[in-house]
Amino acid sequence: MRLDKPPKIAVYSPKSKQPWDDAVTLVLAYAEIPYETIFDDEVMDGKLPAYDWLHLHHEDFTGQYGKFYRSHGNTSWYKAQQREFEETARKYGFSKVSQMKLAVVKKIRDFCAGGGFLFAMCSAADTYDIALSAEGVDICEAIYDGDPADPNAQKKISFGNTFAFQDFQLNRDPFDYEYSNIDNQPYERGLSEGNDFFSLFQFSAKWDPIPTMLTQNHQTVVKGFLGQTTGFKKNLLKPEVVVMGETRSINEVKYIHGTVGKGTWTFYGGHDPEDYQHLVNEEPTDLTLHPNSAGYRLILNNILFPAARKKKQKT
Repeated sequence: MRLDKPPKIAVYSPKSKQPWDDAVTLVLAYAEIPYETIFDDEVMDGKLPAYDWLHLHHEDFTGQYGKFYRSHGNTSWYKAQQREFEETARKYGFSKVSQMKLAVVKKIRDFCAGGGFLFAMCSAADTYDIALSAEGVDICEAIYDGDPADPNAQKKISFGNTFAFQDFQLNRDPFDYEYSNIDNQPYERGLSEGNDFFSLFQFSAKWDPIPTMLTQNHQTVVKGFLGQTTGFKKNLLKPEVVVMGETRSINEVKYIHGTVGKGTWTFYGGHDPEDYQHLVNEEPTDLTLHPNSAGYRLILNNILFPAARKKKQKT
């Protein structure tokens, strides 16, 4: 698939991260759609308005380095990423990475409100909202920023700042691989690869054109897949959020959408639609083996959506 005039696409990714760790870059390469990789420098330098579409994948916007300290704190890649983040924070006058990441998510919010298209997967979705909610509140323990978290952080966070989630509880354990109770953990889900599926909603093209485009697929039941953030608890969604895919039996939503100002956002739980439990340093998925992947088709829908909407506006 090729686009004559694709939207200008940016993928938010640190220099220490390999591109094959990201399902969206795999789709972009497979579909031969050009994109540019940006990170905190480009966001802080005000370059986001040059793009139409921004992708966030498996990032941690809370300043806790993915909460990988227990499992990967002594690895070279973890230490390299920590150095990169801390150096960038200092460059822009911040004493903590969490403070810089808050500035980043606010600039992304402005990009979206100004008419941009935001697509986030895995932990980039929930940590984005958690970071917005924690403006002015220290939620990071000393192993991440050198001083204790605010013991009253839960009472001080503001759900009025978030895109999608409300009434969630922060996970205060710095060693636990979860940020909050937004994500359904394995013991809560009670599913395995053999029975993990989510269903796409069917929308009216006349009344709901955007969700209709974003859920176009050759299957209405899609294989589930895990991630640091696998799926979102439905009872923690804001009422205005549009649910596009869910596993109703466990009250979990997988694929959600909303608007901010003139722009739109889409959050998609999980890491890799064709690798049920993608692990750190695993080989990348070969998309030539999955040309009809329903899970990857949803990613492609989001990539193509800005071009489709622009074309519609011209007619």
